[in-house]
Amino acid sequence: MKLLILSDGKRGHENQSIAYAKLLGAEYDIVQVRYKNRLSKALSYFFDWMGLYTKALFKPFSFDCAYDKVVGAGSSTYYAIKLVAKKCGIESVALMQPKGYRKNFNRVYAQKHDGGELPVNFSYSEATNLYTPSNKCVALIVGGSNKIFSMQKEDIKEVVQFIMDNFKEYEKALTTSPRTPKEIEEFLQKQPFDYKIIYSSNPINPIGDFLQKCEYVFITIDSTSMISEAVSSGSANVVVVPLHATKKNKYEKMVQNLQKEGYVHIFDGNVQKANKKIDLRKFV
Repeated sequence: MKLLILSDGKRGHENQSIAYAKLLGAEYDIVQVRYKNRLSKALSYFFDWMGLYTKALFKPFSFDCAYDKVVGAGSSTYYAIKLVAKKCGIESVALMQPKGYRKNFNRVYAQKHDGGELPVNFSYSEATNLYTPSNKCVALIVGGSNKIFSMQKEDIKEVVQFIMDNFKEYEKALTTSPRTPKEIEEFLQKQPFDYKIIYSSNPINPIGDFLQKCEYVFITIDSTSMISEAVSSGSANVVVVPLHATKKNKYEKMVQNLQKEGYVHIFDGNVQKANKKIDLRKFV
């Protein structure tokens, strides 16, 4: 099987499509699609409901029809998926809920908090051997601020102090992300972790190693992608670190559901065993 992945250029969306392909055991190619402007994207919703599909809304992109399915995640891909599927006579697959568009894809994989069946995003994690502990280990994965969460230094200081106080016999590992605020990176740079990745100065990803090799992994709540990866791979106990939210949101709904099922523990000044894992292959 061979898949054509349409990407909007956002890493989190593209990674979901790649994970879907890998879970299927399929080969894949990636083509990036971009609307010409905001008006073009607005028109795509109208055209979709009218059953009209044209490349004229997009900046130039090319593809052939040597694929079994076309797949993508994110609102900037859904109209293009239907366009390619209709031209090539292949299956159309939308990852996440394609809000505003007709749901007449061959398959829509949406998360439970969006009215679908998936408990988390599609993800695929492998150890990369960037990190090899010499003892039992605990890891901290720090995301960053977004439209919903404001990451404050005090939130991170609290969990760092907890790890230092309660995991004294453990090797301690850390990674930040592309969204981690500079102030928090500067704070974390000074902390006595045994293994430390500050992403802005060393853009590598050891998360797969943390999940495979550490007994506990603490993850900030701001990334559904990172949490999805943690609960569907490896053997680590997953502890989600809450942050201040500006409103009710899908992140908290997802994490609360995962805690009820034993996949994560929401950090409350204590930790509990939570290493149950989701087999995403059964959904594809």
